[in-house]
Amino acid sequence: MSKYSHLLTIGRSKVLSILNNKWVHESCLIRSYHPQPPFATLNHHHLHNSCSRVSTVSHYYHNHHHHSQLSTIHTLELPKHEGDSPLDYQVTVKDRDIISASCAPLHEYWLPQSNLDLLLPPLEAGVFFCYKKKDDTVMSPGTVVKTIKKSLGRVLSTFYPLAGEIVSNSQGEPEVLCNNCGVEFVHAHADVELKTLDLHHPDENVSGKLVPKINRGVTELKCGAIIVSCAFDHRVADGYSLNMFLVAWAEFSQFKQISITPSFRRSILDPRRPPRYNAIFDNMYLPLSSLPPPHPCEHQLHSRIYYIKKESLNRLQSEANSKETRISKFQSLTAFIWKLLAHQADNDVNRTSRMGVVVSGRRFLTGNSEKESSMLENHFGNILSIPYGEMNNCCLQMMPLNEVADKVHSFVTKATTEEHFRGLVDWVELHRPEPAVAKIYFKLHETDGEAIVASSGQGLPIKDMNFGWGKPEFGSYHFPWGGQTGYIITMPSASKNGDWVVYMHLKQKHLDLIEMNTPHIFNPLTYDYLSFH
Repeated sequence: MSKYSHLLTIGRSKVLSILNNKWVHESCLIRSYHPQPPFATLNHHHLHNSCSRVSTVSHYYHNHHHHSQLSTIHTLELPKHEGDSPLDYQVTVKDRDIISASCAPLHEYWLPQSNLDLLLPPLEAGVFFCYKKKDDTVMSPGTVVKTIKKSLGRVLSTFYPLAGEIVSNSQGEPEVLCNNCGVEFVHAHADVELKTLDLHHPDENVSGKLVPKINRGVTELKCGAIIVSCAFDHRVADGYSLNMFLVAWAEFSQFKQISITPSFRRSILDPRRPPRYNAIFDNMYLPLSSLPPPHPCEHQLHSRIYYIKKESLNRLQSEANSKETRISKFQSLTAFIWKLLAHQADNDVNRTSRMGVVVSGRRFLTGNSEKESSMLENHFGNILSIPYGEMNNCCLQMMPLNEVADKVHSFVTKATTEEHFRGLVDWVELHRPEPAVAKIYFKLHETDGEAIVASSGQGLPIKDMNFGWGKPEFGSYHFPWGGQTGYIITMPSASKNGDWVVYMHLKQKHLDLIEMNTPHIFNPLTYDYLSFH
C-alpha cells in the first residue's frame, strides 16, 4: 500500500516521536480504519486520494502500530495537565478548507530527496506568530482569513512541492509527489485573550490548541488578536527553508516581489564519483539496523519558553571567551547549559553527557559556478549536520566555562567545511537504501548519560512576518519531539533588541535545575515582557 503524507500543515498534524527504537517511515490515511504494514513489507503502488488529510507515524512500540484519525469534534477541550498553569479554554473550528497552488503544472511529477534529506526522520516542526489587535489596522477575522488563504495559494505556486505529498519509492525511500493535492487550512476561534496565555508552558497552553497539532491555520482570540501557525515535514525542509517560505508568504500577502526564490534542484547535492568520506561520520551517524533494542522511556520531556536579556548573554560570552578563541553567544550559551546540566548527574558522575549542535552547511558549500552557488544558498531542503561532544560528568562539573566552550567550539568547527558536508552526502550514498540516523538521539552504551541537541533559530523572520496588519508581538518555533534526547533552540525576541527567546524541550529534572539555579539568566516568558497588555 502507498505511503504518503502532506509536507506543509496549515491544519491538523500529529507531533511525531523520536524513540530509541528503529524508525519506520510509516503513514496512514486519517479516515482509514486499516493499519498499514511494516516498512519491510511495503507495497509501493500509489493509492490516489489527493485531498485526504494524512498523518505520518514515525515509530513502532514492540510491533504495535500507532494510528491517528481525523477528529469530527469541532469544539476542542484542552487536556488536563499537572503543573503550574491551570489555564483552560475552548477552541471552536469555524471553517476548514483545502488550499492548493493557484498556478500549478499540468502534470504531477516526483521530486527525489537529497542524501541529506534522507538523514531526517519523519518529524514535524511547527511555528506560530501572535498578533495583538491594533486599532488603526483592519484586522477583522474575515479580512485576515481571506488575506492568509489567498496569499497561501500564491506562495504554494512558487513553493510548489509543499502542495504535494511524501510517497515511498520502490526502494522504500521517501520522495515528494508534486500533485497539488493542497494543504488543509483551518479557521478557528479560541475562547481566551492573548494577555492571559501562559506561553512559558507551551505544553499546557499552546500545544494542540494554537500550533498545528490540531487543525489550525488562523486562530482568532476573543480580544481580537490572531495567531497564525503552520507545520512542516522536517524531511523536506530545514529551518532556513521554512524561513524562506514564511517570508515569501508574508510578501505575497502584500503583493510584493518575493526576496528569495527557492531552488529545488537536488543534483547540486549529488554524491561524488567515487564517493569518499572521513571515518568521523561513522561516529556521528549509524544505519537503523545497527540500533540496539529500545530502552524504556525514563522520563517524559516537557517544553518551556524563556527569555534571556542581552546583558546576560554578553556576560556569558565574556566568561566563555579565552585568549586563544572568541566564542559566539550561541556556543557560549550551549556550553553553559552543557556544564549546568552535568550537575544534575550527582549520582552518575562516571557517566558521560553529550551535547550536539545543529550546523547548517549553506555557508560552506560552493558550486562550480555563481549560479550553482546561488542555488545552494537558496536550496529548499535539508543541509544539516549534527556534530556532538561527549564528556565525563565529573569533568564537566569541575571545568571552567571557557574550557567547556572550547570543547563546543572544537567539535562544531570540524563540521564547518565543504568537505564535511560533501563527505556526509557520500556517507549516506554508500549506506542507501537503508535509513540512517544521528547517534546522539540514542543511548548506545551503558555509560551514556543525558543528551541534548542545541540549534540556533536566530533566523526566525519575526520582523518580516507582516501580512498587512503589522509585525507580530511574538513568534516561536514549536518542536516537542519524543524520546529522551532534549532539544533547545534560540530565537530573536520580537520585543527587545538583543534579547533572546529560548524554547526548551527537556526532562523535568533539568527544567527544575535551570529554574532553581539560573533565574538570573533564564526568565519565564510572560505577557508583561511581551507587551501584550
